[in-house]
Amino acid sequence: MKPLTHFYLALFTAGSLLAFSGILSAADRKADVVVYGDASGGVTAAVQAARMGKSVILVSQYGHLGGMTSSGLGWSDIGNDAILGGLSRDFYHKAYLHYQKDNSWNLEKIDTFPKMAQGTLAFNPENQLASVFEPKIAEDIFDAMIKEAGVKIIKGRLDLKKGVMMKEKRISKIVLEGGDSIEGNMFIDASYEGDLLPLAGVSFMIGREANAEFGETGNGIEGVAKKNQLPNGIDPYRVKGDPNSGLIAGVNPDMGGNKGDADDKLQAYCYRMVLTDISENRIMIEKPKSYDETDFEILFRAIEAGQKNGFFKTTMVPNRKSDSNNTGGISCDLIGGNYGKDWNWATLSHAEREVLAAKHRDYQLGLVWTLQNHPRVPESIRTAHARWGLAKDEFPDNGHWPYNIYVREARRMKSDLVMTEAHCKNKIAVEDPVGMGAYTLDSHNTQRFVHEGSVKNEGDIQVSLGGKPYGISYRSIVPKVGECENLLVPWALSSTHIAFGSIRMEPVFMVLGQSAGTAACLAIDGLTSVQKVSYEKLRARLIADGQKLK
Repeated sequence: MKPLTHFYLALFTAGSLLAFSGILSAADRKADVVVYGDASGGVTAAVQAARMGKSVILVSQYGHLGGMTSSGLGWSDIGNDAILGGLSRDFYHKAYLHYQKDNSWNLEKIDTFPKMAQGTLAFNPENQLASVFEPKIAEDIFDAMIKEAGVKIIKGRLDLKKGVMMKEKRISKIVLEGGDSIEGNMFIDASYEGDLLPLAGVSFMIGREANAEFGETGNGIEGVAKKNQLPNGIDPYRVKGDPNSGLIAGVNPDMGGNKGDADDKLQAYCYRMVLTDISENRIMIEKPKSYDETDFEILFRAIEAGQKNGFFKTTMVPNRKSDSNNTGGISCDLIGGNYGKDWNWATLSHAEREVLAAKHRDYQLGLVWTLQNHPRVPESIRTAHARWGLAKDEFPDNGHWPYNIYVREARRMKSDLVMTEAHCKNKIAVEDPVGMGAYTLDSHNTQRFVHEGSVKNEGDIQVSLGGKPYGISYRSIVPKVGECENLLVPWALSSTHIAFGSIRMEPVFMVLGQSAGTAACLAIDGLTSVQKVSYEKLRARLIADGQKLK
């Protein structure tokens, strides 16, 4: 397995975004709208601003466009495709059109592909939308969108200590590692971490609010998870039955408070592995050099306690490839691996994130290798998992491993309007929607702890909204009045932990990215702050561009 390259942006394949974008000279490092972050919502924000006649620079941290949408999350979490409009609909429509071509199916036929995906048709002939796709195809679509719009791209990462220069309450420029700066009139933070927020003096939250703060039921410490739970009877001690031997790594002595209390823990991250069982396109997984079988002690004990399957998903995308996500009590998520005492993923430097991302990668590779090869795993389980390997035709410049780790939650802005569980359940109406969500209120587990003598998971939430769309407020994507006046935040927006569990989905990110790009242009045209943009003008433009607001 080759080392991670997704933070080193020195080399790119012929199909990468720099093949058509080029590297800008110092004189070109100025634009009307500067978008930091190359994920799906960053692309739609940049494309929309360019379509509205503004000069745009997109800062790419990874050298590959699309974020999670092109890094393995090919089984889309849409909830209800009625929320898709404008550029988000355009993306899924282009994916649909691609898979209507016979030559797009080189390892299987469309007729044999499952008709259903995540609660919707995989390929819907009525609205001509796809909800499944290969990562490389998603990246191709984003590349084409950027190229067609004429968006300029700079590769690099924000200087996390002194990367934002302010003039009064406005960002004047951002500074990248190495010292290069980019000037702009309006800025959009499309990073999963919300990295511009602290440097621009914007209020934010990390962790889980107490249920009492916003009158919620699904926030704070949840207690023993009802789903994605470990089997009963897993001894928590390194030496079974001996408390003096200490707890297994990754297990807390208790859950750190009472049910409903606030804490600063983050729901678990993972990579969405792209696996295949087609031999001509498969690279078998080798034992990672960092492999330590003690990292899998809970896995071994879960198997001893009776778990026989459900160790990772194999939901399929075209050409016999998987979107392999977490499932069950012991799976792809490295629970508790994205935070610690006085630190979490958002507070780390880029180099520290790189080290932690590699740890997650090696854990998942080690998980698959263990299930396929370890003598403590019964032969029946080894045989059931033996056919899966990495897809050779995905991520060729990164050891066939996804570019982005799934940062499910990091910083969340705290603005004048905070999206809550009540908004998502349509108990409180949103007066100024700039997009909609519809997916389940979803949080992965945040920790493992000792409960009645056994190891249990805590933090998993899956509350269906019945596919009923809800509005997302414009005020939730701009800082509160009195804070930064030229920053929009379409992903790390103002939301509680539980509400964010629905809003964070990639289709919604694309929707809100387009809306942020629109608002940035209207603020420029109106010589005003993002907080003072006329909602009526914004709404009219969004509807004209096909956005769905109700």
